[in-house]
Amino acid sequence: MTGTLINVGAVLLGTLIGVTAGRRLPGGLQERVLAGLGLVTAVIGVDLALAWRDTSPLYVLGAILLGGLAGEAIGIEARLGRLGDMLQRRVTGARGESRISEAFFTASLLFCVGPLTVIGSFEDGLNGNVEPLATKSLLDGFASIALAATLGAGVAFAALTVLAVQGSLTLGASLFEDLLRGEALSAMTSTGGVLIIGISLKLLDLKDVKVGNFLPALALAPALVGIVSLL
Repeated sequence: MTGTLINVGAVLLGTLIGVTAGRRLPGGLQERVLAGLGLVTAVIGVDLALAWRDTSPLYVLGAILLGGLAGEAIGIEARLGRLGDMLQRRVTGARGESRISEAFFTASLLFCVGPLTVIGSFEDGLNGNVEPLATKSLLDGFASIALAATLGAGVAFAALTVLAVQGSLTLGASLFEDLLRGEALSAMTSTGGVLIIGISLKLLDLKDVKVGNFLPALALAPALVGIVSLL
């Protein structure tokens, strides 16, 4: 859990720096910071999505389509949105007057969708190697600064998501070790890249693609690889 705790600390520290700095930035500059983060996020997403070169793009396509349908049926985006709204009401006592919900939701997706979340957690849990999560912590820390400077202190609540997701993967690493490797890992990585591109579109205010509803795709991608390998 050491790597996850470092990651949580990086998110909280980045949020503190971002909120402090954001108060001194004019509105136009805050928008440029968010746009810059969106552009970088898009590049990262494209780079990860191209991992389908090591597998079949059909696994990624199938996972995205089926995952989107499953997520829409479950209403993942709406449920996560209600969780963010609840946090907002508890902190501000207001509805629609704060960006806490948006900050929590956007940061949670950005920090937990990438492949370093899985790979780093497994390395920490199986080998005690915190280097991958330390690298991720550095990236998340800078992203926290940019997000908090524009969206506010709600980014700090994403630390809870990081703790829950990465902590669970670290503690359960031995259960997934044989499942997420080779082609299955490449399919999941590529699928995660596609979702990160969706996050970038939201950050750039181009389109809200409801990335939350596509989260089941991350589990479906390696599952499809496993199913096909058995046939």
